Amino acid sequence: MSEARNDFKLVGLRLKGQTTNQDNQSSKDCGDLWQKFEADKIFDQIPDKLSNEVYAVYFDYEKDETGTFSYFIGCKVAKDSIPPKGLESLTIPHQKYQKHLAKGAMPACITDAWRKIWISDSKREFGFDFEVYGERCQDWSNAEVDIFVSVTD
Repeated sequence: MSEARNDFKLVGLRLKGQTTNQDNQSSKDCGDLWQKFEADKIFDQIPDKLSNEVYAVYFDYEKDETGTFSYFIGCKVAKDSIPPKGLESLTIPHQKYQKHLAKGAMPACITDAWRKIWISDSKREFGFDFEVYGERCQDWSNAEVDIFVSVTD
């Protein structure tokens, strides 16, 4: 079952260039971006946050999960928010999504959830897909993360 979500704006960090799931390259690249997000206290630098949730976004897909894609980590902000120096903004367009739940020990539960999504019969759009990290993922040994996958219907 899919649900439509309105557009929203994020401010945060964008991976330089693109990454790929081949040879676990995305695990390294995305993990490195998360480390930078944490080490540089990016969360604290983002103005006009609408919540304490952190979004990890996969977008600009070359074709599907076997090609290259872009990656962004940030927080939802007011639409008129201007990113401070060193940060970027990303607008997630209105899309239809299928919601999945990653549950268990981090970060393995995220990888496992994506593997299931890849082999599912979902009619993926390969638009903007994202994970939402909120209060339910504070305990890394038993986390819950919502994953929203863009679908055609």
